[in-house]
Amino acid sequence: MISPRRHTERHRTDRIGWLRAAVLGANDGIVSTASLVVGVAAASASQSSILLTGVAALVAGAMSMAAGEYVSVHSQADTENADLARERAELEDNPGAEHRELAAIYVMRGLAPELAQQVATQLMQHDALGAHARDELGISETLAAQPVQAALSSAASFAIGALLPLAVCALAPGWLLIPCVATTALVFLALLGAVAARAGGASLLVGARRVTFWGALAMASTAGVGALFGAVV
Repeated sequence: MISPRRHTERHRTDRIGWLRAAVLGANDGIVSTASLVVGVAAASASQSSILLTGVAALVAGAMSMAAGEYVSVHSQADTENADLARERAELEDNPGAEHRELAAIYVMRGLAPELAQQVATQLMQHDALGAHARDELGISETLAAQPVQAALSSAASFAIGALLPLAVCALAPGWLLIPCVATTALVFLALLGAVAARAGGASLLVGARRVTFWGALAMASTAGVGALFGAVV
């Protein structure tokens, strides 16, 4: 008998859930807070008002990210659970049809019909619902929706991201506030993009470039709006 060996290869797909939420939260925290600070500063607000605006943005943004992630990912989880419940009922009502369906999936993936029948039989004997969830519905433990994890990751990473431009805002002199916040925010975004790309196995340069572009565009837009409405007031 061949004894099973532990598979020691490390893949990155198990990071998808928390990595997506963490990168989204940190990126949003840096971009939204830095943009808001730059926009309010461009409207000639006092430094205390700018700081208060930034702190309010941090709290509101973190809660919004947590709520949004929880609701959206929970909706995904509800859909997955509904599909699993339907599949469970179909396996109980008509296991033969489900067996043929699973075998047909393996045939489409390149197995010979006889081998596909054998594979479907053995997998359904071992874990019928798991086999159909994975190969028919595309649901696996690694990629399954985890609402609480996504909510906490997004809220924490948003707060950390928002703290970075806030710290610069608190330390920079008033006349240098806008260039300091804008420059450091772009540096933070480039580092975030590179770290996220590294964790996901992608190009560091591409990861850094795509987040800094959108961050620069957001800050330029809010600075223009702040300057326009500040001049009007």
